[in-house]
Amino acid sequence: MFNQKQYEDRFTQAVSHFADELRKVRTGRAHPTMLDSITVEAYGQRMPLNQVANVTVPEAQLITITPFDPTNIQAVVAAIRNDQSLGLNPSDDGRIIRVPIPPLTEERRKQIVKQTSEKVEEARIALRNIRQEALKEAKRLKDAKEMSEDDQKRAEKAVDDSVSQANAKLDSLFRDKEKEILTL
Repeated sequence: MFNQKQYEDRFTQAVSHFADELRKVRTGRAHPTMLDSITVEAYGQRMPLNQVANVTVPEAQLITITPFDPTNIQAVVAAIRNDQSLGLNPSDDGRIIRVPIPPLTEERRKQIVKQTSEKVEEARIALRNIRQEALKEAKRLKDAKEMSEDDQKRAEKAVDDSVSQANAKLDSLFRDKEKEILTL
């Protein structure tokens, strides 16, 4: 029998992954998740920033980072500087790292919207791939005589409905993020 639930779960995962990616997109306001993609060379291995330091946002245009071990300060500063997609310039006083968030220019805002639209397309491709797998599975079941042709058509319609709902969620998330990015 065709299992619609597993594909719906994968559609939901693809949408939630896209939402997580959107949280990392810079909007001109500081938020700790902006630095989630940063990995720091500490204790001989690469570790996520939030495992070596406390990340806080005391004001709208500033992120402060307090490493758990002060010997990691230079590694954290270097890791943030090396991530060119963020374009941030941290400074430290020996105990705390301050990362000022510069205001976005109009050109930079449009560039960020363009990058975000590329993420939307990646999410849509993921949805299409999941849809193709579901349709292949339905066809395989029909060919193996485990499913009637009518059941196959119903399964295909259910999969297409799920894809449509997931695409609508992607569009909604993207429109909200685009508005947030372009708002001064």
